[in-house]
Formats: sequence, structure tokens, C-alpha cells
Amino acid sequence: MNTYVPKKQSLIALSVLSAMSMTSLTAFAQEADTAANAKKQREDVESIVVTGRNVSYANSAASEEMKKQQTPMTSVLALVDNLPGVLVTEGDPFGSDEWSTSISIRGFQLNLESQQIGMTVDGISNGNSNYGGGTKASRYIDTENLRGVEVSQGTADISSRSNEALGGTMDFTTILPALDETLTVSTTLAEHNARKFYVRYDTGEIAQDTFAWMSLSSQQNDDYMDGSITNKRDHAEGKIISTIGEVDLTAYVSYDDAEEYTYQRVYGLAQYAQNSEWDGLTEDWSGVPYQDQVFREGWVTERENFFTYLKADFAVGEVDFSTNVYYHENEGAGKWIPYYIADVTDDGVGNPNSELDSSTTAYGGASQGLIYFTNRAGETLSPIAGCESSIGFPYGGGGAEIDPGCYEQGAIPVSSNRHTHYDKKRIGVNGDFTWHTSISDMDNVLRGGFWYEDYQRDEYRDWHKTIDAATSARYDNTPYWVQYDREFPVETLMYYIEDELDAGFAKFRLGAKQFNVDVSKDDQFVPENDLDVSSDSDVLISAGFVAPLPLNGLEVFGGYAENFAAVKDAVLERDDADVSTVEPETADNIDFGLRYSTPGFNASLTYYNIKFENRITFISNEDVNGIDFLESAAGGFLNDGGIESDGIEASIDYKINENFGVYISYTKNESTYTDDDQDIRGKTVIGSPEDMAVISFDYTKNDFYAGFSTKYVGERFLDQANTQEVDSYVVSDLYVGKTAYDIGGSIDSVELSFTVNNVFDEEYLGSIAPNAGWIGAPRIASFNVRFVM
Repeated sequence: MNTYVPKKQSLIALSVLSAMSMTSLTAFAQEADTAANAKKQREDVESIVVTGRNVSYANSAASEEMKKQQTPMTSVLALVDNLPGVLVTEGDPFGSDEWSTSISIRGFQLNLESQQIGMTVDGISNGNSNYGGGTKASRYIDTENLRGVEVSQGTADISSRSNEALGGTMDFTTILPALDETLTVSTTLAEHNARKFYVRYDTGEIAQDTFAWMSLSSQQNDDYMDGSITNKRDHAEGKIISTIGEVDLTAYVSYDDAEEYTYQRVYGLAQYAQNSEWDGLTEDWSGVPYQDQVFREGWVTERENFFTYLKADFAVGEVDFSTNVYYHENEGAGKWIPYYIADVTDDGVGNPNSELDSSTTAYGGASQGLIYFTNRAGETLSPIAGCESSIGFPYGGGGAEIDPGCYEQGAIPVSSNRHTHYDKKRIGVNGDFTWHTSISDMDNVLRGGFWYEDYQRDEYRDWHKTIDAATSARYDNTPYWVQYDREFPVETLMYYIEDELDAGFAKFRLGAKQFNVDVSKDDQFVPENDLDVSSDSDVLISAGFVAPLPLNGLEVFGGYAENFAAVKDAVLERDDADVSTVEPETADNIDFGLRYSTPGFNASLTYYNIKFENRITFISNEDVNGIDFLESAAGGFLNDGGIESDGIEASIDYKINENFGVYISYTKNESTYTDDDQDIRGKTVIGSPEDMAVISFDYTKNDFYAGFSTKYVGERFLDQANTQEVDSYVVSDLYVGKTAYDIGGSIDSVELSFTVNNVFDEEYLGSIAPNAGWIGAPRIASFNVRFVM
């Protein structure tokens, strides 16, 4: 069975069918009102409105209306925020800060603390979603190249390529090439000096049955707090499809280069109440190192990603085969400005500190003390005896040693620029087969496959002297200390098999899969710190059914899946880590629900129950008292009990008439800790709302479209003990647009769109971390113009 039809005239039909198979139970399209609109629909094979596929587990997908609610600058993650059970929060209005990005599904989290939700790009593993060395889908795909997003909230497809999919998966797919040669140019302008320039060239048929596209984009935006920094992102992407004989080939490549400045979390409700519009980072350099540790320009993330794959689909008799090979490289750095020099070399009492000498670099070892102020000779100074510091910001201030007022005249402040460097290379291969046969005149589908990936993540940290801490953050290019250098080889093998039998009155499926994961740490300075962990799963069972009911269009479904998340390499970072006490995370997911579908009306109702065990908790080195810059890991990890979740998810997509539609979703979720600690047991999971609701109104007539969407998010807790409750909030989005066709010359169409996110400028806490949270993005207005030639 071919994925792409080897003739141009049948490619449209196949593209539509392919999109439906990935997304929709009942996608429907309006007939064009004009000849120009008909032409547009013939060429636009990129997206189809979706509600859910008729499978034995809960699933839903982003619609074209949900895409219009966001700007072309917005990250692809934001498009799924209105789906039932899903909460996406980003500290930056355009998603330009992974540090503050969080996704929650049924109590499972994807944030700085935890990575419990799987993520794939065109069905291929994204290579983990953690901050240090991970890559979310927003790094791979330009929003204007996004074809669709499907979310499996719990008992996901058994073939999902992720070892983080405890709470389901999110699959982001890229667009197909256009049939005819086309040039698309798009420009977006928005508040906070935000702008994006995008161009895509679709080649049309460049060889027999061969089509391609390639795109370039560049965007930037200032931070919305004080406008003192500028986030930048350059992106290149391309895809080619071809049919050679009976084999359908797809090749894809993506390159992304981002420099993003992070927002700081606020610690507790009291700090948020003090000023709900400020994250505690400063705009100007003060010359006081302790205060300049929160200089906004010093909180920066640099990431560069290259990703490519080659895929082949073919059939042998009644068996369909699909295979691909992929390569991904991710490199970058995270930067901070510690308010001291780490004293790593014993230079002797009264001697100048060698850390201040640009010609020397220490490798490995540990800090023997901290240097705050020196004299001109580079000798460490001590504060005046009995002096009390007058510095109270940030983090409540410190002692006399950090206050320039507690030193004799002539004391020179010193500080560091600390850079943590990441480099990750991974190569993988996937293979799947699907055998269509019959058993006793009943249709039967047997499928199976494997996923193999070999990656190595390298990480080292160096410390650079701030050249003149009294005047600027500029640093010496030669580090005075390379704190550590280590490599993390990880090898993953997943294999699965599943059988689905159509008994007429219902379809039944039963499957099993298993993971073999080996994780290691190779310390380049201290081999005694090397670690190896085998993180294999048990055989994981998956089963389910879907059956039509007497009412036409109504079906019932149920599913069970045992999900698994391997021990991640970050768990091995700390040299004192006792990995023998850390076990892989597991979750048992049950879905049971109803779907109803008729032309113009789609609805679903799902009940779920999840038991999550061996939860691995991340203990951050950053807290209300400041950042532990010297710790050689971002934090620590331990198995901390489990979580039990149950709830309902409901959605309705109703086309009232040919112009007007309404979408409604509601989620009722109860996620509680099952830890042995009685102070935590039974408490609501951090950042998990009990209630969420969405209502969207969408209008189209001829070439005009508009919509208004509102989402309610219920109360959440900042801490495991549930002593700090974050208020509920309501955020609304508005979009208006119009497309003009056949306007003359070489321009086929011009589309103008205006978007306002957070229309009423709601103030709220967005992403939640233990005992802290990030301020939600304010109202942002943007304008886009798109030319198709």
C-alpha cells in the first residue's frame, strides 16, 4: 500500500486521505463559494479540521481554527492548548523561552522538573524534552510549516517512539509539498518589537512524481517585562517526496538557531502579590555583583539544532512496510552570572589569585572558597569586621562579604560568567509492518515494528572572569576553570507487536512492547565517577476495543496501556548520585468513552483512570534563597512515590450553519500523590488544575474569517503540601482575517490576519514549578500579511 500516489492528478486525493488517517474521524470541508476559493482548496492539502480518530483510546487534534488563534510567530506547542485535558503555558508570548514552558496532561507534566509526556515529529522521536540537551517540537518545526498536531492523552498508539510517554504523546506533523510551483512570503509584526519574515518555495513537480518545498524564516522579539533584551531565531526547513517504482520516499531536513533569554520564576504567592508584572530580573547593570546575578541579559539560552530523516514506504503482497533513518544534532549553552569568582587553586595566603590571570585555566577539582572583592594586586579582601550588609535584593540579600559598602575604599568587585555547554548527537532507525489479512472471514490487521536509537550527550561547564564587574557583564574568553566534562551514551531499543480483529460488531486489539535502555556516564576528569544503568521495561501490555452503537455515528471505545519512562541521563549527573535507588517510571492507563460523529457535529466523552508509580522527582538547585551556581548538576533526582489520576474529558465541535461554528471542551481532573509521606499523600499534584473549560466561536464567509476563544483554568497548587493555591484565570484570544484571490500580476492571493492573545490582559501565574511559578504572558496584538505567488 503506497503512501503517495505516483501520479500528479491523484496526489490531491491521497494527501487528503493521508491527513485524515493521521487526524480525523469526520473531517469535512466546505465547498468553495468562488472559483478562486476552489483553486485555493485544491492546492491547500496542509490541514483538515479534526476531533478524534476511531481508535480504542482517547485522542484529539488541533484544528485549523486553533491554528488561526495563534500568530505565525507562536511556537507549535501553543496550538494544542484548547484540546481537552491539555494545558500549555509559556512565559514568553511567542514561546521564546523553554525555561518557562510547561505542558500538563491528566496530571502528567513536561517542564523543568519532569518529562512525562512523549513528543514526536512526523512520528520520529524528538530526543527527549528536558531543558539541558532536550529538544521540543518547537525547535524542529516552523509554525507556518505545521500540518497538524495529534494528542493521545493516555493510552497512546503502541508504536509511539518515545520513552517519556507516561501520559500520552503529542505528534507534530509537517506539511506536504504543493502540487504546483508556488512562492509564499509572510511577514508578522507584533508588540514588543516582535517581527518575523518567512518565505517558502514549493517546487511543483521537479521530476516524475517528485515534489518538494523549502523555507527560511527569521524572527525576533523583546522581553515583555522591560524590553532590555531581544530573543532571536533563524530557521530553515525542507521536504521532498517522490515515488520510484513501488517505493514512496520522503526526505526532510530542519535547522534551527535560537538565542533566547529566560524569565525568572517568582517564589511564592507573596512575591507574586507584591508585583505581578515583574519576574525579579533587572534591566541595567549595577556594578554590584550580588545584584547583577539577576541582570536579565545574563540569563540566556543558546540552542542550535539540525535534524534530518529519510523515509521509505512500500508494500510486499498484503504487507505494508515503513522504515526511516534519522540524524539529529543539538548543541548550545545556558548562561548565568555568579556574583563571585570560584577559588579553585590554592595560591597561598597573601598571593594574587590565579583565577584572575587570563593565561591560566584549571581543569576539574572543586571550589575551595569564594572571592567577592580583591585589591589591585588580585589578592582576596575581607569585609570590615562588624559591618552589616544593607543589600536586601535579590533573594533577601546576603552577608557583609557581598556588600561593597562593607569594604575599604579601593576594593574591586569580581564575578563570573558561568556557561554550561551541551552537545548531543543521535542517530536512529525505525521499522514497521502492517499485514492486512482475515481470520474466519473477519478482517484482521497484524502490525509490529522496532525503534533503535543511539545517542551521546556531552556536557561541560566553564567559568569565565567578568573583565570588569563594576562596569559590564563582558567576560574573558579564556575560562579560569572548567568545572567538569562528561559524556552520556544512551542506547534505546523498543519493539512491539499488535493484532486488531474486526469482529463486525466491534474491533478488538491486543499488543505488547518492550524497551531496552542503557544509560551511562563517562566522566572525562574523574573516571571513578563513571556510572552505568540498565533501564529496561517489563513487557508492556496494550489492549482495547471500539464498537459502533445502534445510533448512527455513535461508537464506544475502551483501552488499557502500560506506559513506561526510562531513567534519563540527567539522573546520573551528580557525582554523589545513588542510581541504585532510582527506578524507571511506570503508569497504567485506562480510557473508556463515547464518540459521536455526523456531518457538522462531532462530540466525544472520555473517562480515564491512571496509576503512576516510581515517580522521579527533580530537586532544583534554584530556590527562594538563590541559585547554587557551584553544584555540578542542575539538581538531584529521586523516586518519590506516585500519582493517581482520574477524570473526564469532553468536547463538542458543532457547525451551526455553513458560516458559523462553535467548539467546546471541558476537563475534570483529580490528580493526587500516592507517596508514603503522609504530609503529601492525597494532596493535589503541583500545577494540575481540577477544572478546565474552553469555548470557541468561529466564523467564515467567502474569504473572510474571524473567531473568539476563551479558556478557563481552575486553581492550582505551588507546593506538594497544598499550602499555596494559585488563583484560577481566564484567557481569551481573538482573530480576524481576509484573503483576496486573483488580484492580478504574479500574485495568486493575499491574506491579512490580525490576532490578539490574552485579549483582556489577564494577570495570572502560568507555568508552575515546586514552590514557584512564572508570570503568564500579557496581552499581545499581532498582524500578518501573507502573499502566495
